[in-house]
Amino acid sequence: MGRFPTTALLAGALLAAAACTGPEPSPPAAPEGGTSTPADAPDTADTAPTGEAEDGAAQDHDFPDVVDVTVTQGDAGYDFAVTISSPYDTPERYADGWRVLGPDGTVFGEHVLAHDHADEQPFTRTQRGVDIPDGTDEVTVEARDSANGYGGETMTVALP
Repeated sequence: MGRFPTTALLAGALLAAAACTGPEPSPPAAPEGGTSTPADAPDTADTAPTGEAEDGAAQDHDFPDVVDVTVTQGDAGYDFAVTISSPYDTPERYADGWRVLGPDGTVFGEHVLAHDHADEQPFTRTQRGVDIPDGTDEVTVEARDSANGYGGETMTVALP
């Protein structure tokens, strides 16, 4: 009976760790006029170098910024590695996702982030298998804030 608390604590720690690196929840429904076809692949924790936010940076940001996008042709669509800067991140308000848009605003895929990344700025996450129609030459990636929605610096990239 003395081993139960230790086992329970270990199980809780493992579940908490899995929640950070495992698959993230399905994205919300697409906005009017768009379609959403999110990939089923899990989030991979590719990370960019971390750094401290400058003093006052949290107060100056209403939205996260997309600072880098790498896109490759995968086996089942396009794979996106997106780097986001959101120096204001706290558990109460944080960058909670990003999406891939066609030139006409059609949503091709969304990636939902389930928690803040306050100790990891900027940070990179990968979405695999985004289905993009033939004939699309470029897409735009934009990030979302948990309180303010989509906004901030976007990045438009050519498809390989």
